[in-house]
Amino acid sequence: MPAVVPTLNREHIRPGDRVCAAVSGGADSLALLLLLHAANSLPRNSLGVGLSAMHVHHGLRGDEADGDLAFVQALCLRLEVPLHIHFASVPDRLARSREAGQPETIEEAARALRYEIFASLIAQGHADSVLTAHTLDDQAETVLMKLLRGAWTEGLSGIHPVVLVPNATHPGKILRPLLAVRRAELEDYLRGRDQPWRTDSSNSDEAFTRNRIRHNLLPLLREYNPSLDQTLANLAELARDDEARWQSELSRILPQVLLPGKPVRGGGRSVSTAPGEAGSIALELDRLRGFDPALRRRVLRAAARQLGARLSFDDTARLLALAGFTTAPTVSARPGSSLHLAGQLRAERSQRELRLYRSEPPNKA
Repeated sequence: MPAVVPTLNREHIRPGDRVCAAVSGGADSLALLLLLHAANSLPRNSLGVGLSAMHVHHGLRGDEADGDLAFVQALCLRLEVPLHIHFASVPDRLARSREAGQPETIEEAARALRYEIFASLIAQGHADSVLTAHTLDDQAETVLMKLLRGAWTEGLSGIHPVVLVPNATHPGKILRPLLAVRRAELEDYLRGRDQPWRTDSSNSDEAFTRNRIRHNLLPLLREYNPSLDQTLANLAELARDDEARWQSELSRILPQVLLPGKPVRGGGRSVSTAPGEAGSIALELDRLRGFDPALRRRVLRAAARQLGARLSFDDTARLLALAGFTTAPTVSARPGSSLHLAGQLRAERSQRELRLYRSEPPNKA
């Protein structure tokens, strides 16, 4: 029986584009490359793109990773697809992140390195788009993992089908054209073509949160909802649309409500140059009072983000209590009260305003 061909989302792929597929050697990325190659070779309705592939050796898994590279090289040679090979060192990045006081997990470090390489390929003009093989299964795992960690709607939006990569000379995109396809469909497609794939041994290591969710939690939850993966993917789509709507609203509102620095006698505002203070933003309490609770939260989080900080749910609740809109243990709404929040973020309450500012960490001796 011929292999059923999974649907490749071609919406954001244009004829003439230089398209680069990220290929690890695993089933998903291998299927992505083969689907792109087949679609580009159609006599009618061809993609009409310049197709290449890229592979990142992360400096992990020793001989196994070397075998992945050799496997991908052989496949690209057979398909006559140009291959970009990049060597990165996850251990080195982990060491740098620890030294900087912002330690990353192995997964975070590997992902960051890959996306730096994607951006570099686009910036150097080797590709207009880099395509990754994220599937509906990956989406479900991501949304559930974010939910367990207490994410807001931007986190629950999960893996986006299109991510813009800004660049002054050559902007591009990262595309996920298999985001509506199940992993099992891709494996069936490869079996139907008698195409083997590589298996990453770390995918079965339950020291990684994603693997525990994939192998333990999701199978259990599917007993309650057999369509759970699609349900979680639907939640991601709803969250993306909601987030886009909020961002549009905030871009209109924020310039009207965010004030720099502190008010000064006689009118106007002063911007602090105090040592250790990295800029500040104030919000008029009367303006905030006129907003509904959802918009208040969004405005406070957006203000913190402009100062380079991210507010948790609890810190947002404490800020709302400082402003006098809710109550929270140990938080006073009296003028002159203040809060120390995560990420060196500080908040002060005056009679009329709530002021946020970043306190820079002290220099190390």
